[in-house]
Order: sequence, then structure tokens, then C-alpha cells
Amino acid sequence: MDIAEIESYLKDGAKLRNNIDYKKVYELGTELSRRFRSGNKLILCGNGGSAADSQHIAAEFVGKFRKERRALPALALNTNTSSLTAIGNDYDFSKVFERQIEAFAKSGDMVIGLSTSGNSPNIINALNKANSMGCYTVALTGRGGGKLKGIAKLTIEVNSSETSLIQEVHIAIGHIISKIVEDGL
Repeated sequence: MDIAEIESYLKDGAKLRNNIDYKKVYELGTELSRRFRSGNKLILCGNGGSAADSQHIAAEFVGKFRKERRALPALALNTNTSSLTAIGNDYDFSKVFERQIEAFAKSGDMVIGLSTSGNSPNIINALNKANSMGCYTVALTGRGGGKLKGIAKLTIEVNSSETSLIQEVHIAIGHIISKIVEDGL
């Protein structure tokens, strides 16, 4: 990668962040604030880099973002390797998050699935299960939203098919909603 490619990459990322649907991000943050105030929790799931992003976002709520405040109940389903491998082995990898949603979610919780393609079977199954349990479902995706667009109650798409740029914007969204929640509490 040369200087021109670095400049182009950074400009592409900035353009994507600047073109995100701000109203949907605000809706997500305010809805999550409302659910935390009502005693509900946030559950996140993703694969690969999106798993790391799920874990990062959950940590912003359990720890803190910018302000001292009470810890908020948030968890990333990809962090329990024993559950992941047991469910993957005993059932199928497409069930690794669905089974955990069944175990940990309750009506009123928010479940966010991160999938750059919007077509990850285990994220689709998780959001379908969460919907059936009365959870508020959100999909953070790339261009088009994939199959998750028709499943999640709220879908925020990053208008790109480049995984790394989509994930960078997903983390920016995670930081923004963290700020909205902290300000709302």
C-alpha cells in the first residue's frame, strides 16, 4: 500500500461514516437507553471481526464510554468458547447464537446482530429466535442489508461491500450509541 492508497482508503472510510443514516443511529441509541432504563439488557453477536466488534461494544456498556455511571447489562455471545464449540458440535454452527439467545434473552431485551454481508446463517437464526421471544432486533450490515434487512426491526446499512470499512463504521456506530446511552442516563 502506498501513500495514495492510504489516502484513498481513509477518504472512503470518512465518506461512509458521513453518509450513515444518522436518524437510525439516533433511534438505536435512544431505544437502547429506554430498554436499559426498563431493566432490559443488550445482547450482541457477530462472526470474525464482527465478533470482536460485538465484544468491544458490549464492553463500552459494562465498563464505561466517557462518563462514570453504573454498569449496564450487555454481553457478546461469541465470548464463551465452550458454549460455541459445544453447540457447534452438538447441533450446527448456524445454531451457536440462537441457542444462547434462547438461554439468555428475555422479552424486551435488545439483540444486535453484526454481519457485513447481512447473510450469516447464525446471525439470521439468532435474530429470528430473538423476534419470537419479544426482543427488539437490530442488524448492522453492509450495502443492501442482506437477508437480515427483512428480519431485524431496525437495520443500519453501511453503503459498502468492503468488510474492513463496514466494520470501522460499525464500531463508530457502537461508540455513538454508547454516548447517546450515557447522555440519556
